[in-house]
Amino acid sequence: MESQEQSSAKETLRKENLKAEESNSLVKDQERARVYLAREQKIESGQKIRENQRADYLASETIKEDAREKARKEAYLAREKQIAQEQEARKFKK
Repeated sequence: MESQEQSSAKETLRKENLKAEESNSLVKDQERARVYLAREQKIESGQKIRENQRADYLASETIKEDAREKARKEAYLAREKQIAQEQEARKFKK
């Protein structure tokens, strides 16, 4: 009878330990999942920030390039106009 009681007590203890291990394992898994999710959100947030910065940079570069192109065109037209005026002036000198 004593052997059966010891055996029953050991089995109960084993089951309690198993439940405790499962509970601890579940807590650790939940913590791991929480940390993973937080890390993913941080990465995603960083990517969005970098995407916005890149979009802002590209927009400003496009504006600068448009301004440079406009200045080049204006300078070219001014040179062409000056050349035409000089040619007209030489024509009348003759």
